[in-house]
Amino acid sequence: MRFLSEINLPADLRQLKIEDLQEVADEVRAFMLETCSRVGGHTGASLGAVELAVAMHYVFDTPNDKLVWDVGHQSYAHKILTGRRDQLHTIKQYGGLSGFLKRDESEYDTFGAGHASTSLSAALGMAIARDRKQEDFHVCALIGDSSLAGGMAMEAINQAGHLKSRLIVLLNDNEMSIAPAVGGLARYLNRIKGAQSYQHFKEELGDALESVPGFGERLRSMAKSVKDAIAAAVLPGALVNELGFKYIGYVDGHNVPMLVKALEEAKKIDDGPVIVHALTTKGKGFPNPEKNYYAYHATGPFDLKTGLSPKSNKVSPPSYTEVFGKTMCELMRTDEKIIALTAAMPDGTGIDYVLKEFPERAFDVGIAEQHAVTFCAGMD
Repeated sequence: MRFLSEINLPADLRQLKIEDLQEVADEVRAFMLETCSRVGGHTGASLGAVELAVAMHYVFDTPNDKLVWDVGHQSYAHKILTGRRDQLHTIKQYGGLSGFLKRDESEYDTFGAGHASTSLSAALGMAIARDRKQEDFHVCALIGDSSLAGGMAMEAINQAGHLKSRLIVLLNDNEMSIAPAVGGLARYLNRIKGAQSYQHFKEELGDALESVPGFGERLRSMAKSVKDAIAAAVLPGALVNELGFKYIGYVDGHNVPMLVKALEEAKKIDDGPVIVHALTTKGKGFPNPEKNYYAYHATGPFDLKTGLSPKSNKVSPPSYTEVFGKTMCELMRTDEKIIALTAAMPDGTGIDYVLKEFPERAFDVGIAEQHAVTFCAGMD
């Protein structure tokens, strides 16, 4: 490890040149893979957020600036960079590191996050407390595209846009939670991705106007209202304009210099909240080329070359999940009134069996447990 062995805290990371950061991310990913191949863990979930962790700790003055992770199982790279590298092999073991964020484990864990949709509310609270105390630091919340669909996250977005507090939201968009992302918000984010041509046009227009001798800054300022009008017409404007957020994106979530640039731009915005939209791949670098998101979201030990679990001659009994899923199917064959729901965990609950056999009577509502319960109540 050329760099990682010398990074004991984020302050060490910030001593490096920006051109070295991609190699740091590669070393973090390799270390994570080697460790998880021996002890297991939330492997795929954390692999996709490596560059995000490197960029955030490089840009922000942690722990003075506050990073709020939404789902703790994406935080392995964060743990590695914040003094817990040599303890990673103890993760999720008795007396070892927590598999999630834990405030009494590290001052860099600003909020105890398990899963999910909590980061925006917590981060907004930190930002408001900062402003009331007349303190000066940044608050950045990392949230996934599926967690963003949770009611609590949407409620926080609503209030953040209203309060106009200085807050940065880094959206980790991998079109996944544990299962593929579902719902209208996922389609909305896909529409934003489709508007990339507008983003390039806006940047090129601004640069061209600014280059006019003697009038550049003034022309660019005058053009802002025009560009905002174009944005409202071309971009899906709900989060960007109507709810009071600025928008930066989208950016390659596995390109550290690009992420650094986007986050540095976000830090300059002091008149309200801003979303930085990063596209990532869940399980980035996992050795098994098959896109089995369920299998490598969380793993036991695995072979570093193939990504496969060690073979065992033992005949294992069926899991509770398998028994539940198959039993649900048996019951639903005899009673058409039975409806099955899952909140973004079809494979982990056995509802994947039901979704295949009874797609019209099974629903994946996404990470929205409150909605799921009330949705059921409405069908009663």
